[in-house]
Amino acid sequence: MTDDLPNPALLPAGLADLLPPDAEREAALVEAMMGVFASHGYERVKPPLLEFEDSLLAGSGAAVAEQTFRLMDPVSQRMMGLRADTTPQVARIAATRLGAQARPLRLCYAGQVLRVRGTQLAPSRQLPQVGVELIGGAAPAADGEIAVVAVEALAAVGVAGVSLDVTLPTMVPALLDAAGVDPVLRTRLARALDRKDSAAVAALVQGQDAALAVLPGLMAATGPADGALAALEAAALPESAQAIAENAAAVLAAIAARAPGLRITLDPVEFRGFRYHTGVAFTIYGPGMSGELARGGRYVSQNDEPATGMSLYPDAVLRAAPVMAPKPRLFLPVGADGAAFRAEGFATVAALAPDDTPQRLRCTHELRDGAPVPVVTKD
Repeated sequence: MTDDLPNPALLPAGLADLLPPDAEREAALVEAMMGVFASHGYERVKPPLLEFEDSLLAGSGAAVAEQTFRLMDPVSQRMMGLRADTTPQVARIAATRLGAQARPLRLCYAGQVLRVRGTQLAPSRQLPQVGVELIGGAAPAADGEIAVVAVEALAAVGVAGVSLDVTLPTMVPALLDAAGVDPVLRTRLARALDRKDSAAVAALVQGQDAALAVLPGLMAATGPADGALAALEAAALPESAQAIAENAAAVLAAIAARAPGLRITLDPVEFRGFRYHTGVAFTIYGPGMSGELARGGRYVSQNDEPATGMSLYPDAVLRAAPVMAPKPRLFLPVGADGAAFRAEGFATVAALAPDDTPQRLRCTHELRDGAPVPVVTKD
């Protein structure tokens, strides 16, 4: 009968245990990044894992409604949600518990989020998340600060050579609105832009309003920020789109002033996946093939406050960060005091029984004549 029981190590799809030494590495890099945030004046908040559904999914939280697990609270008999993103919770805290504090408000957080489903590239459904939110600051310098602080946090854990990808998710809607296109053409253009099909975009805008004529040129300008900004400046943009371009230029100037060596790319017509962003949006990519490490941008917080933020993904950062040498493990015989050795940087592992040995307890060092010496492993 016991053969029919499920394997106790089996976990639901998208959930996994994080074992030594990776769990310790992840915790260490989270605290290192949080330390960088604190050094820039960002104060830590700790929202609950569960909230009532109506408050959790208010404002920007509506963007992750489909990814939110729901359950009934047996105490209040109201529906609750398990957070799929921490940003809406920080916005709630800022608007309510910290509503009387002076703006701009700088907050940071670290915790786990749970999502209904993963993606093909990122199948995990439970994810660690750390981040910074700057609430109540509308100036382009606020967006610049968020981007630079996130890059600095990655550098603090050894992830250098990152690339900041800047997008303008409101640019395409502004051009489509200015041109007054019908719903059918709007859908076809959005699909072609999403596929980066420049030939299809050129064919669709032919003979249309002048506001759409700039789209092929803006698509071709995607790349290093300087070139894309020059294309935006040269384009005949309607007033609403011009304001978006000018704000982007100001944000990029603020970033360049604080991080002159940072590699920055700009895609003026990318709008996928940024449903609640109202200004510039950011994605930070790691070196080589390490992929997406962070994402964020400008949005409207609760109480219609201007806000900007960045979420970093420690599981991805863990893969991109260099593997640091683990703390040496010092075997202590029964009754030995290891306080002095812990002060020297050793992790002390005390024997609890006569048959405990350095090899059995996976120690790198043992005491000989009162001094730590490397453990000799027999072949």
